Amino acid sequence: MAQYGFGSPVKGEFGVVVERVTQALKQEGFGVLTTIDVAATLKAKLGQDMPPYLILGACNPGFASQALRAEPDIGLLLPCNVVVRQTEGGEVIVGFMDPEAVLGMVNKPEVTTLGHQVRAALQRVDASLRA
Repeated sequence: MAQYGFGSPVKGEFGVVVERVTQALKQEGFGVLTTIDVAATLKAKLGQDMPPYLILGACNPGFASQALRAEPDIGLLLPCNVVVRQTEGGEVIVGFMDPEAVLGMVNKPEVTTLGHQVRAALQRVDASLRA
C-alpha cells in the first residue's frame, strides 16, 4: 500500500465487508459521515465500468475536536478516508488513510501526537477485520 495509507485484503463479499468495516470503526468511536460510490459515479458521469469502490469518510468526534482546537484549518485534512474496493479478481481490499502521514504536514507537536493516536485506532480496526 502507498506510504500515505495502510490496509489489507479482507475475506468476504463486498457488501458484507463494508458492513464489517462500519461496525469495526464504530467500536473505535468512528462514525461514517460520507459514503462516496466511486464506481457508480464514474459509470454515471463517464460511462466507465469498474469493480465496486467506496470511499468512507470516517470521523471520531473526540479526535476531531482535539485536532480542530489545535489547528482550526485542519478540517481541510478531515475526515479519515477508508477505501473498500474490489479487485478485478474479486478480492476485497480495505485501505485506511494514514493519519500520521497526513497530519504530519501540520507540524505541531499536539497534532503529531494525535496522529499517532488516530493511527493506532485505525490499525486496531484493520487488525479486527483480519481476525
